[in-house]
Amino acid sequence: MHNGPTTGRLRQFLGRLSLKLTGWTLETNLPPDSKYVLIGAPHTTNWDFPLMLAATGAWRLKVSWMGKDSLFSSRMGGLLRALGGISIDRSNPNGVVGQISGHFKERDKLVIVMAVSGTRSRTDYWRSGFYWIAKEAQVPIACGFINFKRKVLGVKASFIPSGDIAADMDRIREIYQDVHGKYPENASRIRLKAEDDIN
Repeated sequence: MHNGPTTGRLRQFLGRLSLKLTGWTLETNLPPDSKYVLIGAPHTTNWDFPLMLAATGAWRLKVSWMGKDSLFSSRMGGLLRALGGISIDRSNPNGVVGQISGHFKERDKLVIVMAVSGTRSRTDYWRSGFYWIAKEAQVPIACGFINFKRKVLGVKASFIPSGDIAADMDRIREIYQDVHGKYPENASRIRLKAEDDIN
């Protein structure tokens, strides 16, 4: 059993059943920590989302996600929060990183899930928010993966970012080197814009 926030046993049953019926194997290597950023890669198809839900359900892991504050001001706000949504005010002077870091400091247990490429199409860079949030909050980055070639998904490794962006990203590139999305040609390059800005 993990130390992160937990969800119900019904979700666990449905998650395990979904993976079994679709022939997927779950590789569990969750961090021992109660708080961390869970990234998912590569993201090349709409199937990634239901597979992620099945995996987190099978682990009984309750994950949270970020959304614009306007989404939460509607009638659906209560439901979105119940589903793990965290409202982000983009006009807040603390920025997204500061706001999410604040949530990590305030809560005993929190797992934020982030699709680092931000799109199913190929991009030259990953979105860097996951890195700066984990560094600011001093929580691990857990490297979640979906390997369509082997029909295996799960978490490969986790670590707290050191602040040496190039070294940390080299580590992430090594973690994902043998992971294949459903459409490999759409997989984004594993690189942050900040790596090029340093040079």
